[in-house]
Amino acid sequence: MAIPSIRDALRVPPSRDGTIDLGRYPSDDTPLAPGKKGKTLERAADEGAEIGELQGRLYAQGTTGDPRRILLVLQGMDTAGKGGTVAHVVSAVGPEGCRIAAFKRPTPEELAHHFLWRIRKELPAPGIVGVFDRSHYEDVLVVKVHGTIDDAECARRYDEINAFERELVESGTTLVKCWLNISYDEQRERLLARLDEPEKHWKFNEADIDERRKWGQYQDAYAAALAHTSTEQAPWYAVPSDHKWYRNWAVAGLLLETLRGMDLTYPDPSLDVPRLKERLRPPN
Repeated sequence: MAIPSIRDALRVPPSRDGTIDLGRYPSDDTPLAPGKKGKTLERAADEGAEIGELQGRLYAQGTTGDPRRILLVLQGMDTAGKGGTVAHVVSAVGPEGCRIAAFKRPTPEELAHHFLWRIRKELPAPGIVGVFDRSHYEDVLVVKVHGTIDDAECARRYDEINAFERELVESGTTLVKCWLNISYDEQRERLLARLDEPEKHWKFNEADIDERRKWGQYQDAYAAALAHTSTEQAPWYAVPSDHKWYRNWAVAGLLLETLRGMDLTYPDPSLDVPRLKERLRPPN
């Protein structure tokens, strides 16, 4: 019997007609969770150790010329948990094997270049798990909602993104693209929680309330982006994110299945171990 796959459970299949119904992906669902919160957190701790071990093998292979690397892309509405997911993943992978890039509003220098320019600068090296907190998808989401680009330019960018990701895959990158799917009501609760805790006031941005008023437009933009860019070589995964414990476990599970599928081993440099031990013997 085949073992249930979190990638199969959360994968957004390629769209045949360029549309997708986000209603098919409940934000409070918990597919394949080992149990409730407590049991899932216990499983996450065990799986985190395996992620660290497998990433160590990936890193070691990268030092020998193996081009493989992983790029974890995190996209979602404000409070969906991109930062929390990054912290959880880094705790499993370790800092040496992880490169994190957070993409904020483009600077004047970045705006003067092609929209993929700043993205290419942050791509992970061989053997590394790269994590994008927001990504190149900002340039078909935020700009579309705010009317900075028209539909024709947006369609052109979808094509450019697909070509870019195909190039990455062909050069040894495995993409794990996660849409952190949070509900309108849950976002409100998380924004209120930030206001109720003074130590989190620094995280509150009043502009998030203005963006919240465009919720429907953002949902349309996400639906279009997923429909046009969930491909066979770089699929999207719809990660239910109303439950933080499930979100963290699911993203880690996607990473774990990806690492397991790479058939990673430590390099064998064929050392003459007896001779080297002899050289390390203390002098008589």
